[in-house]
Amino acid sequence: MGKEKKTESHSNGSYNYKMFKCFNRKFKINEVQPTNDVRDAFCKFSVGGGGDGDRSSGVMGAEQLCSFLDDHHVHSVTTVAEAQRLIDEVIRRRHHVTRFTRHGLDLDDFFNFLFYDDLNPPIKSHVHQDMTAPLSHYFIYTGHNSYLTGNQLSSDCSEVPVIKALQRGVRVIKLDLWPNSTGTDINVLHGRTLTTPVPLIKCLKSIRDYAFSSSPYPVIITLEDHLTADLQAKVAEMATKIFGQMLYYPDSDSLEEFPSPASLLHRIIISTKPPKEYLESRNPLVKQKDSSNVSPSSEEETPGTEEIQTLESMLSCDDYETKSDSDQQEEEEEASEEQKPVYKRLITIHAGKPKGSVKEEMKVAVDKVRRLSLSEQELDRTCSSNSQDVVRFTQKNLLRIYPKGTRINSSNYKPLIGWTHGAQMIAFNMQGYGKSLWLMHGMFRANGGCGYVKKPNFLMKKGFHEEVFDPRKKLPVKETLKASQQQFNNTIKDVKVYMGDGWRLDFSHTHFDAYSPPDFYTKMFIVGVPADNAKRKTKIIEDNWYPIWDEEFSFPLTVPELALLRIEVREYDMSEKDDFGGQTCLPVSELRPGIRSVPLYDKKGEKMKSVRLLMRFIFE
Repeated sequence: MGKEKKTESHSNGSYNYKMFKCFNRKFKINEVQPTNDVRDAFCKFSVGGGGDGDRSSGVMGAEQLCSFLDDHHVHSVTTVAEAQRLIDEVIRRRHHVTRFTRHGLDLDDFFNFLFYDDLNPPIKSHVHQDMTAPLSHYFIYTGHNSYLTGNQLSSDCSEVPVIKALQRGVRVIKLDLWPNSTGTDINVLHGRTLTTPVPLIKCLKSIRDYAFSSSPYPVIITLEDHLTADLQAKVAEMATKIFGQMLYYPDSDSLEEFPSPASLLHRIIISTKPPKEYLESRNPLVKQKDSSNVSPSSEEETPGTEEIQTLESMLSCDDYETKSDSDQQEEEEEASEEQKPVYKRLITIHAGKPKGSVKEEMKVAVDKVRRLSLSEQELDRTCSSNSQDVVRFTQKNLLRIYPKGTRINSSNYKPLIGWTHGAQMIAFNMQGYGKSLWLMHGMFRANGGCGYVKKPNFLMKKGFHEEVFDPRKKLPVKETLKASQQQFNNTIKDVKVYMGDGWRLDFSHTHFDAYSPPDFYTKMFIVGVPADNAKRKTKIIEDNWYPIWDEEFSFPLTVPELALLRIEVREYDMSEKDDFGGQTCLPVSELRPGIRSVPLYDKKGEKMKSVRLLMRFIFE
């Protein structure tokens, strides 16, 4: 982008760019026009036009719009009444109310209908997947250190990032609990860092108020607590008082199967390790080791340090739970329900971290389910050697992956390896803006943006000999086609990028270039299993606020269920880095065939007011 002092003016359908205070460059504004494909479709389905060669004449009424929608699979609407409501809405937006006497669309109206992303979106905007399966059958929108406003070492802790995450649809909120300076109350902060604390009560009240602002499906609070027994009891009191009937917890100590999202509508559940004092009553060695009376339940690395295995961590709940079923049953019979701390009874999803071999930790128990946490490096190592064990574990249990401790700038990792192995909770820093977070946004635009996306069937199936999907195996396209439950087949036959619009409304006219209109191009990426990854790029359209590329691209896919289509618009700059013009990411499994309006987002994932692309998707 040019940095020199400049002035510009807009008059009489043109822009004037003043260069070096010496002379003007005048550029005519070319208004966006329907493409040939749009004109052809209108001519085919409209009435009263096309016979004399004038393709812009004629009107498309409700019946004709229905025929177009059915023929092009552009919209799920099939009734004449619904089509008429679409027509009325387009006319209301584009014309004065007196024009409602005309109940059909002309060519420009039809073109604008296709460009309205709320009337003609690229993916389904409502929940459409089965929500009655156990939680382990879903990818869940998961945040990491949800209270941080910036980096992992010195940023402020606040309830505001928690609110923003919930409003975006995040369903898993992580809080780190520490005693305050007097030891009488609980703060939320990133321990052993310079982050400033926020009182736990503020975070809990914010979760209560905003938990279901964007989705009715359950919110899971993962707690990493470093508290005394008294403060743990205070957390339990806070949670029950603030959440009331919203708080769900089971009657039994452990679950044999997780409940479903549908059964937990508008409910909040807690996931953490059982409190240490409950274990002490059964394992005196832990009590002897403890001299600080603080429960160290950290599942993760302190930033910039490596984890240290201690006797205390080796005797924590996950290792304790490896006792024989008979021994555990005898102990449970001795401890009545009234003797157990309230805090422990509020834990629905028991959590833990590997203390020994990950392969041993991933052995699936018959009578209970749990959550296991791995760092991104641990996941990489485990998937390299025991990938099918990971898939098998995640068919019944929950697996949470968190960023490595050296990501002090709150950056994120590549999420596809976790999703490919069935990991439900890919924990991301929601303030760590970048391409990895764009992929996370894209995945959870699926299923109406409710925060729960059903895992593909092949990740949940077992063969006759208990074999499961092998993510390391390169699959031929036809194998995936046969196993796929999607409405499309193995290849996106055609992704066509027609044009873009809206930059002139959202940016100043010298934002991209001080001396001329922008030079836009579009990049497209398929991000999925390694065999499917691909990149395409359009030509550069010079000096035009309304770029028309009209280019087609094909993407063969072996695992379309896990593929994401990432789109990015850039403005070419000869002397500096190309400027950012918008981005989006869409789940391929959710793409709706036909001509679609694709809205673009800024670098932080906020939807741009006016910028969108007109594209076409065809599957074969």
